[in-house]
Amino acid sequence: MTATDPSTAAAAPAELLATLPGRYYTDPAVFAREQERIFEARWFCAVRSADLARPGAFRTAAVGRESVLVCRNRSGEVRAFLNVCRHRGARLCTAESGEVRRSLQCPYHAWTYDLDGRLAAAPNMADMPGVDRRERGLIGVHVAEWLGYVWVCLADDPPSFEETVRQAVAARLGDEHAVERYGVAELALGRRVSYDVAANWKLVIENFMECYHCGTIHPELTDVLPEFAEGYAAQYYVGHGAEFGEGVAGFTVDGGAGFGRLDGLAEEQDRRYYAVTVPPQVFVNLVPDHVIVHRMFPLAPDRTLIECDWLYSPDVVYSGVDLSRSVELFDRVNRQDFAACERCQPAMSSRAYRDGGVLVPVEHHIAAFHTWVGELLGEAVP
Repeated sequence: MTATDPSTAAAAPAELLATLPGRYYTDPAVFAREQERIFEARWFCAVRSADLARPGAFRTAAVGRESVLVCRNRSGEVRAFLNVCRHRGARLCTAESGEVRRSLQCPYHAWTYDLDGRLAAAPNMADMPGVDRRERGLIGVHVAEWLGYVWVCLADDPPSFEETVRQAVAARLGDEHAVERYGVAELALGRRVSYDVAANWKLVIENFMECYHCGTIHPELTDVLPEFAEGYAAQYYVGHGAEFGEGVAGFTVDGGAGFGRLDGLAEEQDRRYYAVTVPPQVFVNLVPDHVIVHRMFPLAPDRTLIECDWLYSPDVVYSGVDLSRSVELFDRVNRQDFAACERCQPAMSSRAYRDGGVLVPVEHHIAAFHTWVGELLGEAVP
């Protein structure tokens, strides 16, 4: 059998659209541009607001090439800074999370900052009367709070949060108020699972956007949502939510009953699953009794950390009820999806994928994501 020269291969039929070439998933130079032009330039969902329960609580997050420190100040407001001491550049907070009383102190030379980022003290400060403490304060980044999460943007002039985040959700659900009915900001954290995935972040997004694979690798999910077995993802139609199967009582691993419907949901939201992608790194999954939020943290061309939160009514969480059957369904889905992405990653550097692959009709909507990536990178893509 002789190999086919891609340059002389016949053009793909109209039913097939080209994907991104393989190098977009492996090239460190492409990933560096993505860090600069996407993750450091767009709104990025960094931490859950409730993780900053009290003044002085902080969390750090990898945003593009930067470590970002998010904390709550003495007035209860959220602040975010580059996690870099202004003296000699040491990492200010080395822990992923923690709590301080009134200030953040660099472990190298003890430069100390208040919770609004102002330089509060430093050894021998009296010998430096000309130092402007605000000028030498931490470098702040823009913050917004929505759906119970803190979103940050490192750009000097950030894009509109309303147009790039809130409207992305409204456009998918077909109603700007639909997501608000779930009361996400008031829900309590029932379970958090972190996944370290050996795959490019775009493979993860592409997987989440389509259900062509669902009938193959998600038997538990298609038992609950039978229409997914046909390959049509919930995100394929604006406003569409996949309906629970006949005899399915709840969004659980065995289809058994879950918990009471969240207050405020409309009748048309009952017994349905809605999925929303908020580029560049958030997935929101909405079901009648809980909400699942994925936040992706791309760390390398072939490594993506994903933090997944299962959110329920506070009454459910604080009752101590067993959540395992509810959590297990999407935990299995996650592990099946991420294993599939890890099977794809090695082939991204193969000559067989040099020019990319193809999208079948039920995947055509992924092409818009590829175009979005290309536009932000300043490159024309297939």
